[in-house]
Amino acid sequence: MITKNNYKVFHIESIYEDIVIRPMEYSDYDNVYKLWGTIHGFRIRSIDDSREGIYRFLDRNPNTSIVAVNSKNVIIGAILCGHDGRTGCLYHVCVREDYRKMGIGNEMTSSCIKALKNEKINKISLIAFKENEVGNCFWKGEKWCKRDEVNYYDFSLNDENVSKYID
Repeated sequence: MITKNNYKVFHIESIYEDIVIRPMEYSDYDNVYKLWGTIHGFRIRSIDDSREGIYRFLDRNPNTSIVAVNSKNVIIGAILCGHDGRTGCLYHVCVREDYRKMGIGNEMTSSCIKALKNEKINKISLIAFKENEVGNCFWKGEKWCKRDEVNYYDFSLNDENVSKYID
């Protein structure tokens, strides 16, 4: 593993390409949103995942969200990562389909974990939809623990914040 401009860089021999893992920036929004639109089974919220919503998230969590960028400067992976001071949370973890199974998801997750550790966070949670077979296989392979003893609840404060499912 090498670094370039303090960013993590790793080489994928099978495609002869260097991938840069770096913090997400405001200027990444359009390309990250475009990537989300290509991920089958993804859910995008109308308000939370809007430009304003993501900027607000990045303002609150300036050092923890990550993008993976290929040698053509195209974003091929992203993770929204934040915390509440106690527990970290990963949202919208994705890698472009033609770059999967090359270690990019692992490298991005490792970068998020390192960023959360730097902020003294000791635990991370995430939600993987039951029908997201690719995501669930990834997390099991990464040795994350599926919690069967808890129920997850949420309550919508804004009915206009609707989720759009990506086929």
